[in-house]
Amino acid sequence: MMIADHTKNIIEVSHVSFSYGDHKILDDVNLCIHEGDYLGVVGPNGGGKTTLIKLILGLLKPDAGEIKIFGKDLKSFRDWGNIGYVAQKATNFDPLFPLTAADVVGLGNKKKSDVSWALEKVEMSKFSKSLIGQLSGGQQQRIFIARALAQKPRVIFLDEPTTGVDAEAQKEFYDFIEKLNKELDITLILVSHDMEVVKKEVTEIAYVNKKLTYYKNAKDFLKRKNG
Repeated sequence: MMIADHTKNIIEVSHVSFSYGDHKILDDVNLCIHEGDYLGVVGPNGGGKTTLIKLILGLLKPDAGEIKIFGKDLKSFRDWGNIGYVAQKATNFDPLFPLTAADVVGLGNKKKSDVSWALEKVEMSKFSKSLIGQLSGGQQQRIFIARALAQKPRVIFLDEPTTGVDAEAQKEFYDFIEKLNKELDITLILVSHDMEVVKKEVTEIAYVNKKLTYYKNAKDFLKRKNG
């Protein structure tokens, strides 16, 4: 079982600010993500959660500050195979979309053995030949996670992963990704606006609303929120 090591920073965000034109989205943000964390990044819509993740992933460049991944400055970091990303699923697939679940997991020319391993880990092996568009929302999200898993990452970012997924499937989904953290030694960063759900699942919380406040556990967050 993986236990978070708070002496080992794998991602460091230092004094990062970012604006779209004259509109400041993030202001002097500092955050350390540790080996083994299951971190929830929460806050209001428009508060900067997704922008922060895009900055860490190098999809945006900060106006000020620096970001390090595994001790390397983001500008020189190249080992992206250690970073998995599962984007928000905004729409359902057309049932006739001509890719099977295994095809989706294998996008990027991954080995067949890695694809099979990843499908097994997300308990979707029996659906490997099913068209992705014929799967339920929860099943599709497992396939997208399998795609990230197939590259054997050390960290996975999940951006609003249960959008469009019913309540029962959401519970199964969160039980499942908790296993990824504990059994596969994968550090997880879960981005969500649903604070009620996230506080029950994660081990640490980063509350983002232009500024960032870090809480070592959900109880600290609840005390502050209700205090």
